[in-house]
Amino acid sequence: MKRYLTEIIGNAMKALPYEHSLPLVFEKPKNEQHGDLTTNIAMLLAKLVKKNPRLVAQEIIEKAHIDPRAIVAVDIAGPGFINFKFADTFFTNQVSEILRNSESYGKSSLGGGKKTQVEFVSANPTGPLSVGHGRQAAIGDTISNLLQWTGYNVTREYYYNNAGRQMRVLAESTYARYRQLFEPDDPFPEDGYQGDYIRDIAKSVREKESDRLLSIPKEDALTFCKEYAEERLFLSIKNVLARMGVVHDVFYNEDSLYSTGKINEVIEEFRKLGLVYENDGALWLKATALGLEQDRVIVKSTGEPTYRLPDIAYHREKFRRGFDLIVDVFGADHIATIPDVLAGIKALGYDPEKVKVVIHQFVTLLRDGEQVKMSKRLANFVTLDELIDEVGSDAVRFFFLMRSISSHLEFDLNLAKEQSEKNPVYYLQYAHARIASILRFAESQGSFSLENADFQLLKEESEIALVKLLLDFPETVASAAQSFEPHRLTTYLREVAEGFHRFYHDHRVVVPDAELSKARLGLCLASKTVITNGCRILGISAPEKM
Repeated sequence: MKRYLTEIIGNAMKALPYEHSLPLVFEKPKNEQHGDLTTNIAMLLAKLVKKNPRLVAQEIIEKAHIDPRAIVAVDIAGPGFINFKFADTFFTNQVSEILRNSESYGKSSLGGGKKTQVEFVSANPTGPLSVGHGRQAAIGDTISNLLQWTGYNVTREYYYNNAGRQMRVLAESTYARYRQLFEPDDPFPEDGYQGDYIRDIAKSVREKESDRLLSIPKEDALTFCKEYAEERLFLSIKNVLARMGVVHDVFYNEDSLYSTGKINEVIEEFRKLGLVYENDGALWLKATALGLEQDRVIVKSTGEPTYRLPDIAYHREKFRRGFDLIVDVFGADHIATIPDVLAGIKALGYDPEKVKVVIHQFVTLLRDGEQVKMSKRLANFVTLDELIDEVGSDAVRFFFLMRSISSHLEFDLNLAKEQSEKNPVYYLQYAHARIASILRFAESQGSFSLENADFQLLKEESEIALVKLLLDFPETVASAAQSFEPHRLTTYLREVAEGFHRFYHDHRVVVPDAELSKARLGLCLASKTVITNGCRILGISAPEKM
């Protein structure tokens, strides 16, 4: 509809004697009685030409070549909105387009092949992934899918640090649990990592090394424990992400920024720009000179860099690797660091506008209306693995995606396991399975043929409403990608499922009228196409049977 009107009304605007460069935008009216699309272009143009907007709207309509077979009504409403109502046949004629392009329906070339990096999860290998990491995994992977569907060349990246204090604590925790397998009263570090996963790693060390680590220097034992625990934990992280269908293309190690001299390079560049100074033994970045409220320490008096410095160096490398669009998916706990990193990048001569930061809020698990506070295996959080075990990967991904990323998410475990229309992912998948069942039945009756189907036979209200919904799919995918808001797609697919169930409730599909059956089977298959493609983007299954 928008493409069609953009050409017609665009040509009408060119025929008017007014110089302007106003954008031509069409929206769906909030009230369906006002038509299928509306534009406020007459009101915008009226301000420039100092005329009554309703008169300008009339001028536009008079210059437009309206085909009554496509548009059955054009009205001027309120102060100058132009409303358009399309013929039902305009919609039904396009069902064949959905079927013809089935696997690629919804794809576009908006991104123009732009080289894009999406960084997400990026948890250090010190323990299992939490449900918060799970939400980030679902968001990051689905944003990547959306960008790929709209023509971007996407690299999924995981940034981690296997050095520093956290890894030292991991080594000491593992070594302490290992020693306790021989001497149960051996002390455990006060700040050590709690939970059975450390005990499991320690038992594995004993199975592999027996008591060898007790007879070697402690530092050597700690080094072994660190490397072994890191390997085990990273394998478990990759495995649980794979359960969600998440596979990263690149794993970038923060420690490599130090070993290759990238950190020192950034410091020297800041020195040349006069943006660093020393105070109380620490190295400070003149953030105030970059428009921030106060300067920031980038190297502590101990010689240890703060998190800002490697983050700036890492983002510099993203630009140097040739990415045109950089998408960072972070939890809300990162929100304070973002301005510092972007300011640092700008000071180094890179365009911060190419960096899109997506901040998601946290997750609360609910069971029977009460918050679930801790894991069976850990002392302080529920693992992503446990959540998938309980409700399945499809429910995990869909529930993580179905609310705006800026909203705190209450994950209702009872609802996620419920097999009813109240459960949004079950409702969507049931719609797909029901369509598959209808198509199998039609095939068994020998009536599943769409050759020369006449989709103009689809005239009922629920049929037309469903067709309109299906035709919204490409724009929904594009808008979700451009806004980095996956929940737009989950909301839309729920509407498609509702639209299909309404149509199916109102009308039999396989009927004595063979031509009408053919048209309705085509509508079913088009609905199945949209749901299938939508599920592919969300990273969930589209079952043929349930």
